[in-house]
Amino acid sequence: MLFNSIDFAIFLPIVFVLYWFVTDKNLKLQNFLIVIASYLFYGWWDWRFLFLVIFNSLVDYSVGLGLLNQNNLTKRKILLYISLIINIGILCFFKYFNFFIENFIDAFNFLGVPINANTLNIILPIGISFYTLKTLSYTIDVYNEKLLPTKDITAYLAFVSFFPQILAGPIERAINLLPQFYSRRVFDYSNAVDGLKQILWGLFKKIVIADNCAIYANIIFDNSSDYSGSTLAVGVLFFAFQIYCDFSGYSDMAIGVARLFGFNTMQNFAFPYFSRDITEFWRRWHISLSNWLRDYIFLPLAYSGTRKLSQKKYFGVRSDRIVYFYAVTVTFLICGLWHGANWTFVIWGSVFCFYLISANLSKNSVNNFYLFLRMKKDSKVRKFVDIFITFHLVLFAWVFFRAENVGQAIGYLSKILSTSIFAKPYFEGRNDSFPIILLILIFAIIEWYGKEYQYAIANLGIKWARPIRYAVYYVIIVAIFWFGSKEQQFLYFQF
Repeated sequence: MLFNSIDFAIFLPIVFVLYWFVTDKNLKLQNFLIVIASYLFYGWWDWRFLFLVIFNSLVDYSVGLGLLNQNNLTKRKILLYISLIINIGILCFFKYFNFFIENFIDAFNFLGVPINANTLNIILPIGISFYTLKTLSYTIDVYNEKLLPTKDITAYLAFVSFFPQILAGPIERAINLLPQFYSRRVFDYSNAVDGLKQILWGLFKKIVIADNCAIYANIIFDNSSDYSGSTLAVGVLFFAFQIYCDFSGYSDMAIGVARLFGFNTMQNFAFPYFSRDITEFWRRWHISLSNWLRDYIFLPLAYSGTRKLSQKKYFGVRSDRIVYFYAVTVTFLICGLWHGANWTFVIWGSVFCFYLISANLSKNSVNNFYLFLRMKKDSKVRKFVDIFITFHLVLFAWVFFRAENVGQAIGYLSKILSTSIFAKPYFEGRNDSFPIILLILIFAIIEWYGKEYQYAIANLGIKWARPIRYAVYYVIIVAIFWFGSKEQQFLYFQF
């Protein structure tokens, strides 16, 4: 069931009414309703994979209970490994089995030893990458004694399957969301109105910007060999706004829907294209995943590496930097693979790894260069330059993310870097794209002026007269219906 579908437009009011007017007097019944509604929401796609969600949930719930009164370190580790092996094993089977088999065959063929091995026709369960990380964080936090395991199975099942988040996040931690299922929620009119505004803005980003950008991004990327470098550059721009508005639009809707039901969830995007460096970009882009990778992969690797290496230089490089390079490399290789079973995603992660390591090595040189130019850190010119450079570095990486294979990505970038970059851009439907380009510019301006808030229109026109403010909301609604095409699946559902 998609947020931008007729099905969801019927589903949401029904659940809302039952939640606030039928079950509001009984917390357990309210949580049970969330579980049933979430399973219905998820099973609308394919009910068979509901058993996978339930199985994963029960495994980690049981492991949590097992850790509750277990003080033996060896037994605690065994319980943790059970959770890790089952969760990661299921994820790897559905997402990476064919990828590893195909590369295994290719490797032996390259060595001149042909082998016969069959791939499987595996359907990737929607949302598996998201709810797997969600349940894993629960087990790891319980193991590290950062969180007490719950005995309330209804609350736990509601936490894992919470329908606004189960398909594409945000990847909410149990330490934040689970306690909200323990206490009675009280309807807050202003919070609900704010949630509706965020849903509206998310719909605008998805239906008006992302879905229309997708049309031209697909035309250009799918026929990249036929177009000039300048046209391919335009294609990357279309894709950059497509992926941002598609995924952040989903996150806005998920957060807004959660607010309708009295839940406060984390911000998942904080205007990442206005970042001044790559480190800041990853603090603003897919924040729930970035934080997960930081806390459960990067920091443990960095801590472990620091303990093993003494504080001295190796080949002229300080040990703390070696540990940082190692932790960043592993983290972003995993980040790339998490997004998909394709070498393009591995290279995409490696590109960001290269950016971060290069930034770490050149930090002093860059600062000295700006000092030489007498440009202060908070100067408008320097901010613009930093944002401009960071945005274009991200655009370069997006080519690998969008390309079907590594060969296409290299060919795509080669054309952009050729003399054809100076040709006049042309692609099928170019004249029809001008209204969308204008909307992108308007959208970027609104995002810039709203960047201090959780979402761009949170305080838009707050001091305006009510008729004017509501007129703006009506314009957004009209744009959604006017520029909306057929229902399109969210881009991150495939990850």
